Amino acid sequence: MDKYLSIGKAGPLLGVSSSTLRRWEKAGKLIAERTEGKQRRYKLSQLRPHMVRRTTDNKKTIAYARVSSQDQSDDLKRQEQVLEMYCAAQGWQFETIADLGSGMNYHKRGLKRLLGMILEGNIGRLVLTHKDRLLRFGAELVFALCEVQEIEVVIINKGKEPSFEEELAKDVLEIITVFSARLYGSRSRKNKKLLENLQEVVDASST
Repeated sequence: MDKYLSIGKAGPLLGVSSSTLRRWEKAGKLIAERTEGKQRRYKLSQLRPHMVRRTTDNKKTIAYARVSSQDQSDDLKRQEQVLEMYCAAQGWQFETIADLGSGMNYHKRGLKRLLGMILEGNIGRLVLTHKDRLLRFGAELVFALCEVQEIEVVIINKGKEPSFEEELAKDVLEIITVFSARLYGSRSRKNKKLLENLQEVVDASST
């Protein structure tokens, strides 16, 4: 007797998201049966076509790490180590891309290279330690591109969702950091004092 899987179990088995399975079903690549409650069920025997496994197995896994400033170089090394250990534990052949720059900077060399590889369909998997290591704003757009290219996105540490106040404070600090650096210069005393005061406000909002 054939075994049936829910969409929540079928996706991880194939290394793709639930929305990818729905798209494959719409395109006729997969057939989903429905329960009385209208829930999708997939036959296990139909979830092993060679075209599905080819999506990730024959393409690169890219591990992406990023920090905002030079004084966070130790954190960048830690990210790379976490990514390396995780990918090695999964048995994946991978390449690491490390970036130095703001999460609001879309012109970082590593990010531009990563986006090019995504658009060209040269990778099968993207691994991050945290979602915001990719971008402060716009990460969902990159994930949507990965979805279209059938690239699996793995976020190692999803962690606890920050509160609205914490997220807003971080975003404001990121924005002011970028514009104050342009206005005063990243190494000016006035800029450093401004950022110190802002950091105190952020820390206070998190407690």
